[in-house]
Amino acid sequence: MDKSDLERLLYYDEPLKKWADARESETQEFKRTTGQRTEAAKTLCAMLNHRGGRVLFGVDAAGMIAGQEVSDKTIEDLAQEIGQIEPPVRPAIDQVRIDAERAVIVVSVQSGTRRPYTYKNRAYKRVGNTTAEMSRDEHDRMLLEQFHAAERWENRVAEGWTIDDLDADELTRTLEEAVRRGRIEDPGTRNPADVLRGLGLMKGGQIVRAAVVLFAKAPRILPDYAQCLLRLARFKGTDKTEFIDNRQYHGNAFELLLRAERFLRDHLPVAGRVLPTLFERKDDPIYPPVALREALANAVCHRDYSIGGGSVGIAIFDDRLEISSSGALHFGLKVEDLFKPHESLPWNPIIASAFYRRGIIENWGRGTLKMAELIERAGLPRPEIEDAGGSLLVRFRASRYLPPRRIGHNLSERQQQILGCLSEGSGLALREVHEKIGRKAGVRLLRKDLEMLKSFGLIELQGRGRGAKWLLKVHRFGANSG
Repeated sequence: MDKSDLERLLYYDEPLKKWADARESETQEFKRTTGQRTEAAKTLCAMLNHRGGRVLFGVDAAGMIAGQEVSDKTIEDLAQEIGQIEPPVRPAIDQVRIDAERAVIVVSVQSGTRRPYTYKNRAYKRVGNTTAEMSRDEHDRMLLEQFHAAERWENRVAEGWTIDDLDADELTRTLEEAVRRGRIEDPGTRNPADVLRGLGLMKGGQIVRAAVVLFAKAPRILPDYAQCLLRLARFKGTDKTEFIDNRQYHGNAFELLLRAERFLRDHLPVAGRVLPTLFERKDDPIYPPVALREALANAVCHRDYSIGGGSVGIAIFDDRLEISSSGALHFGLKVEDLFKPHESLPWNPIIASAFYRRGIIENWGRGTLKMAELIERAGLPRPEIEDAGGSLLVRFRASRYLPPRRIGHNLSERQQQILGCLSEGSGLALREVHEKIGRKAGVRLLRKDLEMLKSFGLIELQGRGRGAKWLLKVHRFGANSG
């Protein structure tokens, strides 16, 4: 071994030992010799499709460093095998000398920028410390995501649309709020074309589709952008058998967000509590409004707008609230990842950027974490998220029955109180209802409220005389909640 070999061994000895001690993982695999180069090429292909990694030749599965003899032909054969990966890659190939005759070959790749990669026309993925062939659906999804990075639905020109079709006031509000929050420098102009260019909403002198989603005037949206749709429903009970209220709106993203918040205010009851120090009643919303706003904003700005019949939906039931949006999770994200620290990988980065500058969302992948924290702090179960393959659904569960605010016409606060009281037990006599809601309400008014709620099909009277009890007629909380 000459002096240069000794220097190389001393330089690489420590990292090589650390790599071997770390064992195999998603980003590292061991091969005894380059005789296993076919399997190694599959693994390198999988690593290119994942987070990158390295393959060490001359280390066994147990992490024992043995090395192997290395000649020019050894490296040529290895390079030829790797050359069958498409698109072509140039991995780093290093030799770590063990002694005068043997070395460990280290082949390293970064996460690929032109995914999906294939080896002999087959795509591979890493599953833990193993390599597996990708399914056709996984391959096609990765191909779509790669294409999406450069050419997306949102950054294509909105054919047939002009700046005059946009709401200039909404555009100005967005700019001024972004300046106020320090999320954009004041351009010194409020000219719509200049503001749109600054927000990345123009291409070649024409507005892009993201500008339509964000700022279109409502009358102009149909028929071109039917997917800019919000569906709102308050159901009676815990299933979709009967509506209490059902609405649909077309509009730009900010308008739809505002309409959604108004609908929630109209239909979500408040939970009353008495403040001991003030001897006053304080009403809090059943669900924290900031958490619902976070879920709504995510639904509006991260959904897949390329789905022509898509929409954002809100469904309120007696035991839960569901927010749905068209599209699915992308970039390898799984539902469980959303409740851990994760990268912000918006499907519509231009739309998401406008929401961030407006102060509606944060830009650091904390939206779902913040939502869960707020819900759990309110004493409610953690939100559930479902990726249904064509839509994403966020479900908030109530800790108790949610009385409706409207059946044909608005229910009074006392009528909602009655429903809330009846949800707490297996039935109450008239005098018990009277005691629970407070004796300020006369018995005659109380009877009238009970009869009205009965006529709406919300409650029923069982028994006669002193033994008669009022009960909720809607499904009990927790039943049929799928």
